Amino acid sequence: MKVTVVGAGAVGASCAEYIAMKNFASEVVLVDIKEGFAEGKAMDLMQTASLNGFDTKVTGTTADYSKTAGSKVAVITSGIPRKPGMTREELIGINAGIVKEVTENLVKHSPDVIIIVVSNPMDTMAYLVHKTSGLAKNKIIGMGGALDSARFKYRLAEALECPISDVDGMVIAAHSDTGMLPLMSKATRNGVPVTEFLDAEKQAYVEEETKVGGATLTKLLGTSAWYAPGAAVSVMVQSILCDHKKMIPCSLMLDGEYGESDICLGVPAIIGKDGVEKIVEISLTDAEKEKFATAAKAVREVNGDLKF
Repeated sequence: MKVTVVGAGAVGASCAEYIAMKNFASEVVLVDIKEGFAEGKAMDLMQTASLNGFDTKVTGTTADYSKTAGSKVAVITSGIPRKPGMTREELIGINAGIVKEVTENLVKHSPDVIIIVVSNPMDTMAYLVHKTSGLAKNKIIGMGGALDSARFKYRLAEALECPISDVDGMVIAAHSDTGMLPLMSKATRNGVPVTEFLDAEKQAYVEEETKVGGATLTKLLGTSAWYAPGAAVSVMVQSILCDHKKMIPCSLMLDGEYGESDICLGVPAIIGKDGVEKIVEISLTDAEKEKFATAAKAVREVNGDLKF
């Protein structure tokens, strides 16, 4: 019941905090390349244990992957954001190198580990882990859909002026502003389709605000969000460690599902003790199928920039 989180920045630390506070893991190991950074974050978190009532042990290490040995789940948040003047190819090249090295170190010390990929571009980084890690495909999961679906439900509850606990909804396809596919046709309020409450204009607003959810927060904060990404990861990790078998939209390697192969895209899946227990194929409208295919084409173009 040991979990490793690589990258002790805001997202990684948020992952560790939510996992620790839910008290289902025996240990969380934070790893970072910055000297003392992960150790400091871990110590700070441990000093909240008596206040927040958790017994999960949180430790930190500076790039010593031997401390991660025996991890059931590892979360990769490492990477850099795109900087002004940086091409997409440059960003992918740098982050691919980081993710590949991290993956090799994790698998070396925990050969049966289940890896959750958070690093961006997330669908492409998940694909990279599939191609370079040697792990079975059920053990590699991209986080995006869980986060995007949470943002969709937030916008639905806002538009419906109702408690968010009333709302259910899902986002599939790519983890990008243009590639996300919020499934308005399947969104509900206590089992009633939201299309019975929201007119076409409000539906379109919810969809667009969902797609730019990350960009909106980056504009407001001056950096990427961290609370919701950390919470999304914690739900996925808990479903694995506790064998909850929750249905969670994740970026997974497809082999004919939804008409796509040799690509990682967001689809609903049952997540349990073995990682991906089953990809769930749901019916889509013709318009949704077209958008899914368009998203796949865009992700393939990004994947083409990978060198491994």
